[in-house]
Amino acid sequence: MACFSGTLVEGKSKLRYELQAKEVMMLTRPVEPIPLEPATSTEAQLNVRLDYRWLDVRNPKVSAVFQFESWLAQKFREYFRMNGFVEIFTPKIVAAGTEGGAEVFPVIYFGREAYLAQSPQFYKQMAVIAGLERVFEIGPVFRAEAHHTVKHLTEFHGLDIEMGFIEGPEDVMDILERFFRYLSKEAEGDESLKVVRQYYDLSLRVPDRVPRITIREAYEVLKERYNKELPYMEDLDPQAEKYLGDYALKEYDSDFIFVTEYPWKVRPFYTMRKEGEPEWTYGFDLLFRGLEIATGSQREHRYERLLINLRDKGMKPDRFQFYLNFFRHGAPPHGGAGLGLERIVKQYLNLENVREARLLPRDPERLVP
Repeated sequence: MACFSGTLVEGKSKLRYELQAKEVMMLTRPVEPIPLEPATSTEAQLNVRLDYRWLDVRNPKVSAVFQFESWLAQKFREYFRMNGFVEIFTPKIVAAGTEGGAEVFPVIYFGREAYLAQSPQFYKQMAVIAGLERVFEIGPVFRAEAHHTVKHLTEFHGLDIEMGFIEGPEDVMDILERFFRYLSKEAEGDESLKVVRQYYDLSLRVPDRVPRITIREAYEVLKERYNKELPYMEDLDPQAEKYLGDYALKEYDSDFIFVTEYPWKVRPFYTMRKEGEPEWTYGFDLLFRGLEIATGSQREHRYERLLINLRDKGMKPDRFQFYLNFFRHGAPPHGGAGLGLERIVKQYLNLENVREARLLPRDPERLVP
């Protein structure tokens, strides 16, 4: 590694400035030939880049990803604080998995089994019930899912919100929609993103109202327009999400689309079921250019209904008694959403793999560096 001194001049290439070096001073000398050339690191295989991330990130196109990611997290905090949300900091070692499934990482906690948190779901609901009313968190999320796809990580950063005294899930969707509109506007003229704009197109299509379709309507769109037939009352698969992204772009000139009223069988127990149609819910996903980046819902705030939901999922209420206790003394109607920071960055910058949006990604095979 070397230190250069000289004259800073206007750049003639993509770089804004160039240094006309007059003196070079060696700070440290390499102990072996460099295994990855930073200037051309993006041409190497992703696994090699991740093995030598400290060299890969010296490439300005790669470092721009993390400059943008930092900016996006800052804007998330900025926007939700402006809208009356309080930032909270919840435990990441928990007594039970939020989703109640097996996709959790167990840890030994003073001789007892505990788990790494799948999300801050239970605790952000508690904060709303406690009277904070509107809360958000940016923090790590852990999912023990053995997926090998371009969109899954076993550790990522969640952008979570929860809001009380809502009239329905539309209130949550409205504020998410406004956030992405705010993000698009802020990205247009922010001087701190000049270097990022040299490598990535930061324009977004966010219409005055982001399209919203029920999943039942989505089944019909997929069948009629794309000859894609999903089993009724099942979740969307990756190809279906891509088709709906294409549909939103062509029909509404939108990079986003909400899919609402998900089936009860594919949603967690704390999701409120639709009145009169309990096989459906007030749950939704937000797709960004054909990829799910947010999952949300109106939550069930009635104690007795939560007990029914748990039993209908084949889960034991005793295991979730600490959570159920939050609701024993009354809880307001509330809802929220969880977003994946890395997925948003991946879609915003049109990256091929979500691992590119994580400085040191974790997947089923990767535990170092």
